[in-house]
Amino acid sequence: MKAAFLDRDGIINEDTGYVYRIADFHFLPGIFELCGALHSAGYLLVVITNQSGIARGKYTVAEMDELHGWLREQFSRRGIPLAAIYTCPHHPDGAIPEFARICDCRKPKPGMIFQARDELGLDLAASVLLGNQETDIGAGLAAGVGTTVLFAEGMPPTSRATFVIRSFEELPKRLGLAG
Repeated sequence: MKAAFLDRDGIINEDTGYVYRIADFHFLPGIFELCGALHSAGYLLVVITNQSGIARGKYTVAEMDELHGWLREQFSRRGIPLAAIYTCPHHPDGAIPEFARICDCRKPKPGMIFQARDELGLDLAASVLLGNQETDIGAGLAAGVGTTVLFAEGMPPTSRATFVIRSFEELPKRLGLAG
């Protein structure tokens, strides 16, 4: 099985910093169309997201779980199921002792991708990762994801990504899924 790994903040929604409330969650234009195309092409949609706000005491795991339940519902209503959402709640400088540590899941480390591979039976070499930061790309490369894509509305400095896109409409074409 192949997957499309999606970062959350900056890919699915506007990254306004520590988004954990439904009222503050604003979908990026074109994300449902992109995910629909990926799903139709046989990709499982897997969200992988660093959420250091949990370690920093800005919100709780329960609040994040509530938001992610709502997020799944929004995709499901459009006929686009999310196979899984993996969250790293850790940060070495966190204020909450339970989450204040160095871990293997915080991107650019590949722990969330490996967890998804093991739980969902994924072929990472056939998979794609879409992120908006080099930490996302680093996690994909460390895990052996076949295609890494950096979404950058402006011109990024340099990137180790397979390619850079400036709009979601570009990705299906770059993957050979559309016209």
